[in-house]
Amino acid sequence: MQRGKVMLHLAQVQTAKKSGKTGLRLLAFQRSDYAWSKAQDEEFLVTEAATSWSDGLLVLVQLADNREILEIRDAKDWVIEIVESFLGSGVTPAFLREETERAEQWRRSLTLQSQELDRRALELEARREQIQQLEETLKREKKQLEQMAAEYKTKLNPSN
Repeated sequence: MQRGKVMLHLAQVQTAKKSGKTGLRLLAFQRSDYAWSKAQDEEFLVTEAATSWSDGLLVLVQLADNREILEIRDAKDWVIEIVESFLGSGVTPAFLREETERAEQWRRSLTLQSQELDRRALELEARREQIQQLEETLKREKKQLEQMAAEYKTKLNPSN
């Protein structure tokens, strides 16, 4: 049986106050290997599978397109791995924001430099065309002068 696209979500086990039913509050979802997004609407999925987990516990949930729960696992090891990999080496959210801003500034600077180089290349091409036109004009004028000089010589020395 093909289940379609599977998405990993970070969720919290909760018991609904009004109904008393246990479910999963979806907090975030994985966009790619290292990119997550906060859930826009913290969707609540009522499920029997959540009753075996402690209320308030963070879990990782694999959901199919049809919102079928494929797997639930404790998020503790995943959170510890994030702490060790990123926060343990000084990679904080502030550091990531700064690096993102720096990368964006580099991108803007490179874009401006590229645009300036393109502009200069166009100017050089226009100047090259002007020089070619001037060269052609000079060749024509030189030829005309040579013809005029030859005609003048012929008029001065009709015997040649």
